[in-house]
Amino acid sequence: MSKTIARVYSAELEGIHARPIEVEVDLNVGLHSFNIVGLADKALNEAKERVNSALKNAGVKPPTRENRKITVNLAPADVKKTGSQYDLAIAVAYLLVTKQISEFETKDKIFLGELSLDGRLRPVNGVLSIAQMAKNSGFKKIYLPVENANEAAVVEGVEIFGVKDLAEIMSELEGRIRMEPAVFSQAMGESRGAPDFSEIKGQEHAKRALIIAAAGGHNLIMVGPPGVGKSLLAQALIGILPAPDREEAIEVTKIYSAAGLNPGGLINERPFRAPHQTASLISVVGGGNVPRPGEISLAHRGVLFLDELPEFPKNILESLRQPLESGLVHIARAKGTLILPAKFSLITAMNPCPCGYYNDPEKECKCSAYEVVRYQKKISGPLMDRIDLQLKVLRVEYDELRKKPEEQKTSPGIKDKVEKARSKQRERFNKKGLKISTNSEMSSRQAEELIELELEAQKFMDNLAKAKLSPRGYYRLLKTAQTIADLEEKEKVSAGHLAEAFSYRLREE
Repeated sequence: MSKTIARVYSAELEGIHARPIEVEVDLNVGLHSFNIVGLADKALNEAKERVNSALKNAGVKPPTRENRKITVNLAPADVKKTGSQYDLAIAVAYLLVTKQISEFETKDKIFLGELSLDGRLRPVNGVLSIAQMAKNSGFKKIYLPVENANEAAVVEGVEIFGVKDLAEIMSELEGRIRMEPAVFSQAMGESRGAPDFSEIKGQEHAKRALIIAAAGGHNLIMVGPPGVGKSLLAQALIGILPAPDREEAIEVTKIYSAAGLNPGGLINERPFRAPHQTASLISVVGGGNVPRPGEISLAHRGVLFLDELPEFPKNILESLRQPLESGLVHIARAKGTLILPAKFSLITAMNPCPCGYYNDPEKECKCSAYEVVRYQKKISGPLMDRIDLQLKVLRVEYDELRKKPEEQKTSPGIKDKVEKARSKQRERFNKKGLKISTNSEMSSRQAEELIELELEAQKFMDNLAKAKLSPRGYYRLLKTAQTIADLEEKEKVSAGHLAEAFSYRLREE
């Protein structure tokens, strides 16, 4: 009795993680029908038409010319299948079951790609996550669109074959041609052209806070009137952040690939995300009918910049509290919770009042006392407590604006100093076997174990009890002081380091 079932493998993306999916095609007697079962969404159900046309234009007999019942099953059946990446797997399984190509070993291969009507393969999302899953699950080969090959080739230990069209993969599977596995080649992206620190006149206090934020991965808020350079300072921050290491680059690339934002290759720059105040909760946090990473995950290992902070809806601001603490965002759904990484530095800017000139020495504020308090209260205490560096950005004097840039204070020079501080932190964490990279990621227990205070610093901390810091504020103060010590290449935290760190916790009302 001839075999009437063929089985190949594809993959489903869940957040930024992937799982293997069996694609089974069965032929049965009866009038022509072509059905896809296994919780397929609309885009996947439309694969029938794409596969039909692609097979016809590749020069083989398509399903529409089969006077038989064709059933495609996607297993496991209780997992929702989304997207168009199953087209290639369905076409290959159909060719196998109709014996239009020779049989081959399918257990070690994954097929991905959307088919165009003429048989060409279009790129799909999340191939880096799928390649990692394939390696961990014992698959040896992945066939996918050419545009996705370089990204998937980042993962070693699994062969990646970039395919142009259906005819090419048929020739490869039948042994008529021999395709060479893709070799990873980093495509250098265009530089974002961040402002240089030397271009920012004055604001030495704010620049110092930004350097501390960059060195330790700390959160920062700048409060000041319009036009003093808050947004420019935030944009300059990206120019002094060290490049991500390979592990961090893979994490970032997986997120961008899952969101359909990766042009190919490995992302070797730290993200800088600046959503507008009108952004929705789902676009910032993540989720949707087909859960996708939001802005806070897209800022992973980089910077999330929120300009005009009080103008963001309250539900968005409060949704930041848990990711700021844990470095993860939990998206709850009926069938389970999706967990996405969200370790970012929160950099924010705001005016002190609705008109922007409260306590400004040159322009009179037109807001009532009630309006000022109401505006400032939009930022809740718990959220503010999670921001390590809180500073006022004042108007720059005219004489400062006329000064020429100082060469020794350029972004590349500052970046070297930040990299040295981060290297010092990594060495400290590696000695303890901790998988963290910046001081801001330390837990309270780790801060107690790793941060050494000089005798005078211990006395200073005792005096700080009068400041009535919350336990969270206390440990964030310690971690900020440790970053200042690392920038100065000191082994222990001094009273001066603590005093500077504490100065960033003070807010004038």
